[in-house]
Amino acid sequence: MASSSQNNFDLNAVPNVQPEIRHSSSLSQTDPFMTNASVMLDDAVTASVARGIISPQDEKLLADRTDVEAINDSMALSIQCASSVSNMARRLQVRGNEVQELRTQVLSLQRRNRGLQQENKELKKLVDLYANDMRKKYSELEMNTNRLQEQ
Repeated sequence: MASSSQNNFDLNAVPNVQPEIRHSSSLSQTDPFMTNASVMLDDAVTASVARGIISPQDEKLLADRTDVEAINDSMALSIQCASSVSNMARRLQVRGNEVQELRTQVLSLQRRNRGLQQENKELKKLVDLYANDMRKKYSELEMNTNRLQEQ
């Protein structure tokens, strides 16, 4: 990997080459993979490399570097990957917290629902008792009214 090239690697430099686009078997058909794209210049390609795909353009870029430059570039890539993993872990933690909070809310609502169902049963019993009591009183009132009319 050692080379006599002493050029500094510019992470912002974009190669003046039209990208060759192909679909990799590990990517979905909606995610094209550019074979001459750089993992160090493109976040999408970085994500692809993180999934185990190596970009031929990166092989070419690293082949022209000295050992020290290649190590530094690899370290920069490792830091980017670690940062991406850390960001994903934070997002997953936040989502996990949201899920736990929603589960807690669901359990609370289920308990409340059971309490309301029990209260509804008790109220129904009271209404039924009241309705039965009113029927009895209505029947008595009707009988009394009929007696009074007969007298």
